[in-house]
Amino acid sequence: MEITLLKCKLHRATVTETQVDYEGSCAIDEDLMESAGLREFEQIHLWNVTNGERLTTYAIRAARGSGTISVNGSAAHKASNGDILIIAAFVSMTPEEAGRFAPTLVYVGEGNRVVRVSREIPVQG
Repeated sequence: MEITLLKCKLHRATVTETQVDYEGSCAIDEDLMESAGLREFEQIHLWNVTNGERLTTYAIRAARGSGTISVNGSAAHKASNGDILIIAAFVSMTPEEAGRFAPTLVYVGEGNRVVRVSREIPVQG
C-alpha cells in the first residue's frame, strides 16, 4: 500500500503574468523550483488564494532569478497578475517511507523571492 503526502509547496507566490495562448502549464522561476525540489513537467496544484480557484497543471522552467510565476493556457482564465498562489506537489510512498519523510515548504515574499524554507507546519489551535 502507498499513501500520498505533500512533497513540497511554494507558499504565497505572486502571479507575474498569464498567457492564454501558451500551450499550458505554469512557468516558475528556476530558483524557486530548485528551492522546493520541483522538477520540470512535474504535476502541480495551483490554489489561488485571491479568488479561490483550484486547478492541476504541470511545472515548466522560467528564467532563473526572474521571479516569474506565469499561469498559461486555459488556466490563465483562473488567475490574474498579482494573484497570490500556493503551488503544491504530492508524492506517493509507503507508510514506512512516510515515517521518515518531511515536505519542503518554501515561503515566498516580495518579488517571488524565498523568505524561508521549512520542513514542518506549526500545529494549529
